[in-house]
Amino acid sequence: MNTINDTNFQFPNQKSVYIGKVREVYNINDALLVMIATDRLSAFDVVLPRQIPFKGQILNQIATKMMNETADIVPNWLIATPDENVAVGDLCEPFKVEMVIRGYLSGHAAREYKLGKRILCGVEMKEGLKENDKFPFPIITPSTKADNGEHDEDISREDILSQGIVSEEDYIVLENYTNALFQRGTEIAAKRGLILVDTKYEFGKTKDGKIVLIDEIHTPDSSRYFYADGYQERQKKGETQKQLSKEFVRQWLIENDFQGKDGQQIPEMSDDKVLEISNRYIELYEQITGEAFVKASTENVLNRIEKNVNSFLAN
Repeated sequence: MNTINDTNFQFPNQKSVYIGKVREVYNINDALLVMIATDRLSAFDVVLPRQIPFKGQILNQIATKMMNETADIVPNWLIATPDENVAVGDLCEPFKVEMVIRGYLSGHAAREYKLGKRILCGVEMKEGLKENDKFPFPIITPSTKADNGEHDEDISREDILSQGIVSEEDYIVLENYTNALFQRGTEIAAKRGLILVDTKYEFGKTKDGKIVLIDEIHTPDSSRYFYADGYQERQKKGETQKQLSKEFVRQWLIENDFQGKDGQQIPEMSDDKVLEISNRYIELYEQITGEAFVKASTENVLNRIEKNVNSFLAN
């Protein structure tokens, strides 16, 4: 099955291309960005050797749907999706922080809590919490936006402002947008029988200085979901929560002694494991959107993308 590992397009008026962990972003005439969602898989800030069939399509289509469902409360960069793996939007200058927001003590926050830490990114976490307990109210725990090969780092609001990474005026907007998006995401998830546990948002500024949501939103790569049914019972019994996110990939890597640390070897991923991960992503798509997933043709997939993007740009 053909997957998208990397691309090497030359679009009309193309100025540059940025290669991210899982996306490739083409600058068109310093006005538009063409974002290609590849099938690369990353975890612990490391790109894994095998690609996952349909992963790029799934993330692109979820992000598009969620952008459309939140555009009334937060402006975003998106203009069009001319291909299943492509989003086109306004060129923006990204803020160099990711706005992580957490409603529950899960993932990275839970790992820090188990180490005895009660302050995360300058935000206090109360005593007596169990893993996956709900916080009294959502907390914003930002991280730095690292270059490829580097790890994102926790950072506090105070340090962001004191280091001049974001101005206080802009940061207040980012906080307000983050809270509004998480509230809407929580409502959307509840309609699907899900709990939006935590997620991250990225923002940028357009040429006219408008702050907008960029990149992806509410996808299983950027978010963690629990199944609402049985959540309370599982918490009472101290059982693991049934969840929808990329966490199952991280857990498999941890079980195979890999967390992206120096000297660790990435475990070999068999064809069966690749197929399993692909099927899990399809399950994620259908649960999060409430729609059946329709696989795009993977025959000559790069030709398909190039043709669709060129057609859009020509019009």
